[in-house]
Amino acid sequence: MRLFYDPNIDKNNTQFTLSEEESKHAVRVLRLSEGDHIGLMNGRGFLFSCEIAEAHPKRCLLNIVETNFEAPDPDVIHIAVAPTKQMERIEWFVEKAVEIGVTKITLLDCKNGERAKIKLDRLEKKAISAMKQSQRKYLPEIDDLTKFNDFISKYPTGLIAHCYDGEKSTFSEVFAKTNCPILIGPEGDFTLEEVKHALDKGYKTITLGKNRLRTETAALYACMNAKMTLDR
Repeated sequence: MRLFYDPNIDKNNTQFTLSEEESKHAVRVLRLSEGDHIGLMNGRGFLFSCEIAEAHPKRCLLNIVETNFEAPDPDVIHIAVAPTKQMERIEWFVEKAVEIGVTKITLLDCKNGERAKIKLDRLEKKAISAMKQSQRKYLPEIDDLTKFNDFISKYPTGLIAHCYDGEKSTFSEVFAKTNCPILIGPEGDFTLEEVKHALDKGYKTITLGKNRLRTETAALYACMNAKMTLDR
């Protein structure tokens, strides 16, 4: 069944009109017509089985046939990562992390960061596409650029990965099934001052293996390890 997304649909709807963008995709790209069945997600746990009542390329009208709800997963995977200079690389991370099971992504503004602005709409489109592809019922939250110190103040405990020497723990030793953010720095790494600030506030240092990883690789590696730890 073809899957579509619209955050505005809820359980009280018996009919719903797709957005112009999704209507165009359904009617002109996929060539769906009256009587065809599709799935519609709202990113908040609901999947609606729908029948196309009017196949209009700008306002495709749907009849809601069945409503299914999935309760949210209590486990949280929150990756806070400094965005890369090339947006394609962070977009790749968002796409793959959503497929794996990330629940929240925060973009970190660090001293050695490579970007001062982010186009969130591009990342959100990648996340929506990945949600539909992986058939997840919840759309992960993506936070805009957040100053490093502001993030630490908001989340006073968590995990931080860096390339400096020192004792480091593995995921299985320290990752908790709560809102425990995992911090991944820019290509130039966090500064020593940033690492010290996080550790002073209660963060713990984790290892991502013996190889030095690119930012988006490190972030995805952290997401995968968190998911595997939670699934055990």
